[in-house]
Amino acid sequence: MKKTKNTSLRAGAAKVDISPAKGIQLAGDIGRRRPCTGIADPIYARALVLEKNGKQCCVLSLDVLAIDTPWADELRRRAQARYRFPPEAVVIHTTQNHAAPSIGNHFCRDSCTRIPDRYAYLRGGDARYNEPAVAGILEAMGKALANLEPVAVSVGRAIDGRIATNRRYVMRDGTSRCQPGAGNPNVLHVEGPTDPEVGVVTFTGAKGRTISALLHHTAHPCNGFWGSKVLPDWPGAWCQGMEAHFGKTCTPLVINGCCGNIITFDYLNPAQKNDGDYRRYGRLLTESTMRALKDMRPVKGTAFGWASRILPIPKRVIPRQALAEARSMLKEHPGPLWKDPKHNRVEWDWVYNVGIVDMADEDRTQPDFPYEIQALRIGDFGLLAIMGEPFVEAQLNIKLKSPFPFLQVAHLCNGYCCYVPTRRALAGGGYETRIGWGSRLAPEALEMIEKASVQLLKKLAAHPSSSA
Repeated sequence: MKKTKNTSLRAGAAKVDISPAKGIQLAGDIGRRRPCTGIADPIYARALVLEKNGKQCCVLSLDVLAIDTPWADELRRRAQARYRFPPEAVVIHTTQNHAAPSIGNHFCRDSCTRIPDRYAYLRGGDARYNEPAVAGILEAMGKALANLEPVAVSVGRAIDGRIATNRRYVMRDGTSRCQPGAGNPNVLHVEGPTDPEVGVVTFTGAKGRTISALLHHTAHPCNGFWGSKVLPDWPGAWCQGMEAHFGKTCTPLVINGCCGNIITFDYLNPAQKNDGDYRRYGRLLTESTMRALKDMRPVKGTAFGWASRILPIPKRVIPRQALAEARSMLKEHPGPLWKDPKHNRVEWDWVYNVGIVDMADEDRTQPDFPYEIQALRIGDFGLLAIMGEPFVEAQLNIKLKSPFPFLQVAHLCNGYCCYVPTRRALAGGGYETRIGWGSRLAPEALEMIEKASVQLLKKLAAHPSSSA
């Protein structure tokens, strides 16, 4: 691997265990009580701090499902008060790990009163986890700051088609389905593409020690979905593989891309079993990273900066009949409508209807969603941070149009939004398109995000010193 002289850029990285206590709700399902029964493999808050000429930013990669916007804002506020990071200089990325808690709620607003306190887990979070998780994240940021040292930055990539598949399929009746079952004979074809890129950025100190790496791939981490024990899924296994290669003093961070319609299970393979072997995916990604490391090159240019904007996106119009039916159900069932009370499973329809009515209440004062787009650059490498779960089609188009030849796109950043499907997907239907708290943006949202992201990246490329 070629080396380059450092250009006054300094970097520091650290990780802190943020595994939950027993009994904390694990997120990633709808209406299912899922208390943590133990730690199969710890989860971490990983922090990378970058500094040049007195300007500092921080990239966080968290092994949790999501963080809602109020808690993302609170985390940034505390980071500014404690470490003087400007809020727009902190990237809060969650890997969407389905075997971990969420920070905050993502099925309704905090102000929603339709979910009884005794069933608070139906909100999508667990209030007991929020403060300990944020304390661990801030600790990781502080340790990373204390570890700052001059670095050289190198970039590279590999291609790996063994991990990710598009989980949406066009059926023979013309509709679309998410996860239709392995070998379903009614499948006509896969609805969309995947992104096979394995992106790698290394930060190497003066003595040749790699102190951190940004690792980019795109897929839902769902291998621990059915269990009750915490594990970090393929992002954590990938980090473990790279720590074994670079040494335990290296803190890699995974940047999971726009995987709203991407998963690690191939439904066209009738023999594939959902064995939950996340470590196998980590090994495959580590293998591909090794191939990328053989052809790394120093970043070109010395520019360092970031930019962000808030894009107002119109919300979906709730059909009158759907709203009327939601209100009718909640009037008849003001408490949870149980599917399986013995195992604490609530009917999805009840949870969705809570979200629909809460959306209608919110729309009275906030007709648009304030969607944050954030970008960071180091030379000719760019990192784009966007909210929610956009479909991968936007990520691919953004990469095609990006002024940066090496670009990593991070989804689920800086607060929770929802799925952001393509127009084609919305017309076809399926789980990700069902109106509710998980799908609440207008049909043009993905196109708006794609266009605004490219504009922001071009602005950052033209004005590298901007930080606003």
